[in-house]
Formats: sequence, C-alpha cells, structure tokens
Amino acid sequence: MSAKVVTGTVRFSYLNVFRKSALDEKYSVTLLIPKDDKKTLNAIRKAIDTAKREGIKEKWKGKEPRDLWNPLRDGDEEKADEHPEYAGMYFLKAKSDSKPILLDEYKDEILDETELYSGCWGRANINFFAFDNNTKGVSAGLNALQKKRDDDAFGGRVTLDEARTSFDEDNDEDDMLG
Repeated sequence: MSAKVVTGTVRFSYLNVFRKSALDEKYSVTLLIPKDDKKTLNAIRKAIDTAKREGIKEKWKGKEPRDLWNPLRDGDEEKADEHPEYAGMYFLKAKSDSKPILLDEYKDEILDETELYSGCWGRANINFFAFDNNTKGVSAGLNALQKKRDDDAFGGRVTLDEARTSFDEDNDEDDMLG
C-alpha cells in the first residue's frame, strides 16, 4: 500500500511527462515546493512516515535502515547555489513507469506538449512507497499533474506565446543578434 498526496501549487522542474527520460526510462518531474506551503509539506512528511512504517514491516525486516533515502530535500542546502529557482523551496522527484495523467487548470487533458513545461506551476497527485534495492528508502510515484499557471521556463526554453511573438516582428540583422 502507498500513501497518496495531492500537493498545493508547486513548480515543475526537469519535466519528462510526455515521453520517458532516456536516463532512467521513466516518466518524471521534480516538484519545487515553497517552504511556506506548510499544508503540502506536512502531508508529504506524513506520507513518508507512513511509507517508512510499511517498509519496516514489509521490506526492512522489522527495523528502519541506517542511511534511509528520504525523497524530500532542502533546495537551499542542496541546489540553490547552482539553481536559483530552488531557493526557498523543498524539492522531490516523482517517477512512474506509465504515463501520468496531465490536466490543465479546468481539468481537461493536456495533449499539446508546449502547454506543460519546466518552470510552470501546478499541482501533483503523488504516492509514497518504501523500496529495497541497492539502497533502501522511500520514493515518490507520479500519478497526475494539473497545470495552474505559466511562469518563466527553465533552461532557456521559450513559451509558445514567446515563440509566436518573436516571429511577428520584422527581423533585420540587428534583431537577429538578440
């Protein structure tokens, strides 16, 4: 059994939800959770604790392993120096073998891959479960995402509107340089 959480509004990063990542052959997203979203963070911590208790009972021979992997990480401590978008955030990666359900703010299915991108904000339906392979810990499974609003795309990617606007202008040689 796993513990399910539906988050408050979080920011999506490293979004691989239309096709599997070549790295681990899974659908995935890293969720950036504002540190002031106490409701979401409390729900996640409670779900992680539930998954730990299940792991102790079902996978780890009655005791919690030393160096147990925790999926919830502190962005200020681990990433903010290299990735400023992680400042003031906790983060966790959620993965799935099957394609997650992708919805817009009206709960209609998202089919246009340009609508959902790293940098936009939304909610996530995730579940937590214990694992025991080369390491032991708790992981997050990805069930569904709901986009709530746009923001600057991560990684220099332009939005659909930015791309359209860039081609609306007359491009002389000076405009081509940037």
